Amino acid sequence: MAVRSEQSHKAILEATMALLDESGPDALTVQKLSIERIAREAGVSKTTIYRWWPSKAAVVIDTFLENHVARTPVREDVPAIDALREHLSSLAVIYAGPEGRLISQLVAEAQYDSATMEEFKNRFWLPRTRAVTAIVRRAMEEGAIRSDLEPMLVTELLYSPVYFRLLFQSGPLDADAANAIMQSALEGLESQH
Repeated sequence: MAVRSEQSHKAILEATMALLDESGPDALTVQKLSIERIAREAGVSKTTIYRWWPSKAAVVIDTFLENHVARTPVREDVPAIDALREHLSSLAVIYAGPEGRLISQLVAEAQYDSATMEEFKNRFWLPRTRAVTAIVRRAMEEGAIRSDLEPMLVTELLYSPVYFRLLFQSGPLDADAANAIMQSALEGLESQH
């Protein structure tokens, strides 16, 4: 990307985040956000935005991902079970704040807009679940998780309680909660007789 293009790209992501920042004076929801408003705030044309993104949802998702992936690592330099614990804890902590409210809005918007659902799945959900599932497979190879389980099912088992708490505000989202979720998953549900 040329310097000017890189500056415009960055300005678009920053403008989008500023418009969605609930503490800001002109905060908008994802639903009320528009490409026109992003363009105006970023000082670019709508055409410039559409050069990189097919929709408003894609801009919002990339804005979200700009910091999210770095702040919720899926590490490969530690034992896999430790990488899973760290990832789940960081996810819970991040989702307890503004990023959680943003992802909740994206999930809600995706329920009635199939294009948003596709963008959400392709840009965020599938890449992240693939990365976590790879760590689950490695944990199986390392003997930390039973190898007779379907790795994607284990990923869903770990992720689901975090998203349930996020969407329904049914319990705390913090490192302790994430560790309890992880421990419960590892111990299983079957009674020990």
